[in-house]
Amino acid sequence: MQQSEPARIIIVMGVSSSGKSTVGAALGRALHAPFLDGDRYHPEANVEKMRAGIPLTDDDRWPWLEALAAALKEAADKKKGIAVGACSALKKAYRDFITEKAGEPVCFVYLHGSRDVIGERMAKRSHEYMPTSLLDSQFATLEVPDPATENVIVVPVTDPVNRIVTTVTDKLEHLKSFKRWQ
Repeated sequence: MQQSEPARIIIVMGVSSSGKSTVGAALGRALHAPFLDGDRYHPEANVEKMRAGIPLTDDDRWPWLEALAAALKEAADKKKGIAVGACSALKKAYRDFITEKAGEPVCFVYLHGSRDVIGERMAKRSHEYMPTSLLDSQFATLEVPDPATENVIVVPVTDPVNRIVTTVTDKLEHLKSFKRWQ
């Protein structure tokens, strides 16, 4: 698979506090596309586990990932356009599963940052159910996507949001064929 394989579904991914929701929402605005925050698709049991500081297992994640993939596909199909999502997508198996369930190519935008940078960000924010104690489990689970074998664009979390959006949209030339993004 080559980097930036044409895709209508774009998922901003990374560990907690990497900026997925902020970047995803900005990318959605830039592309005139709906933005779906993956956090909203977690079943209540997942939310309660995380709130209690218990890392999610693969079994916890599959239904969540399937629901998000279906919602992104539906959003992209609704107006025959583009959909942007935010999802940790920490393992390659999760990214493959999302792509399989979407039934079409998905482009992942990986927000890459060090444990120190992300830890500082996490300490400065308040999240409804993601305590800072889970950050190490996020990094332990993370399988960094490989642009040589996955449909991924890697951007540093330290770049300003507008620069990240410009970097991504510049690499997604195929999206200009959608009338909504002009």
